[in-house]
Amino acid sequence: MNQNPLLARIKRIVLKFGTSVLADKQLHFDAGFFDQLALQVAMFANRKLQTIIVTSGAIAAGRSLLGLAAERPRTLAGKQAAAAMGQIQLMRFYQDAFAKQGLKIAQVLLTHGDFQSRRRFLNARQTLLKLLELGVVPLINENDTVSVEEILVGDNDNLSALVATLVDADLLVLLSDIDGLYNADPNEDPNAKLIPVVDDVERALAFAQGTKNPGSTGGMITKLQAARRVGAYGIPTLLMNGRKLAQLEALAYGQVSGTLILPKSKLRSRKHWIVHTLKPKGRITVDAGAATALREQGKSLLPAGVASVEGQFGPGDPVEIAGPDGTALARGLVSYGSTDIDRLKGCKSADIDRILGYKTHDEIIHRDHLALL
Repeated sequence: MNQNPLLARIKRIVLKFGTSVLADKQLHFDAGFFDQLALQVAMFANRKLQTIIVTSGAIAAGRSLLGLAAERPRTLAGKQAAAAMGQIQLMRFYQDAFAKQGLKIAQVLLTHGDFQSRRRFLNARQTLLKLLELGVVPLINENDTVSVEEILVGDNDNLSALVATLVDADLLVLLSDIDGLYNADPNEDPNAKLIPVVDDVERALAFAQGTKNPGSTGGMITKLQAARRVGAYGIPTLLMNGRKLAQLEALAYGQVSGTLILPKSKLRSRKHWIVHTLKPKGRITVDAGAATALREQGKSLLPAGVASVEGQFGPGDPVEIAGPDGTALARGLVSYGSTDIDRLKGCKSADIDRILGYKTHDEIIHRDHLALL
């Protein structure tokens, strides 16, 4: 273990447990594991450390109850049915274990729609903060029983990242069945070494995407993506082996096991929400002059700089902004819909009223509603 001053004073932590930690390959859930987890969280509580848990396992628990351990449901309806059954079983494990430690839990099911809407985003935040204030441990999962493709977060690594920014956590801990990020495949290379600290998550992502290392691909890629998301908000991420729960206790004292991914400078909350939470509904390509104005001068996007428009979207929707070479530059909330922007591309702001017959803004995207990538 290493001492890290960044973690010496953490007060609020998000723990994400993957299915591979909670159950074995036959989808057997170990009640003893949940007892150990509850004990660690109780130790956190004794040190005035607030804990939020993002948990996988509902679909796996449902498959076990349905006798489908050997075959994962292939249809969305099948997954939703398994999740509906499994949620009850999963929460029973948590409820029984945490009750032994005198801890109260609350189940919170979220979809991407809860983060897309600023009002729902803030309402979810207020609910979670109130639960923490009351000494309750929130247990969060994606609402698999009703989610459809359009509102899926997609994986619980990224869901945990959204939750961490939602509650202004001091640390995101992603627990799986591996110790962290390695410089080679530890199953094939006996000299493979754990990388204790990552200060450039983009470089780590490029490495993970270009290697066959099972500790760096697939699930590891989504973990690094989650780390990038929270890192832009100023939150560090720790990759740890969830089967070594005793290491969790040391976190409260600043002791680190696994791989610590350092954050970047913090984006303002609203701009982080625009970049890392909203799903773009279209794309606007700009000319070279507009790209320079956005990237280097912090300007708003004006109609004159728009080269082309892709997708169908309305006023207030999030879009991606790309440069002439197609590289994504920024994301923002548009003042006009896609049809109107297509009519306005290349024109001066003074001509908006003449072209559209009305005018609400001089800008296609005001700089206050725009965040660079």
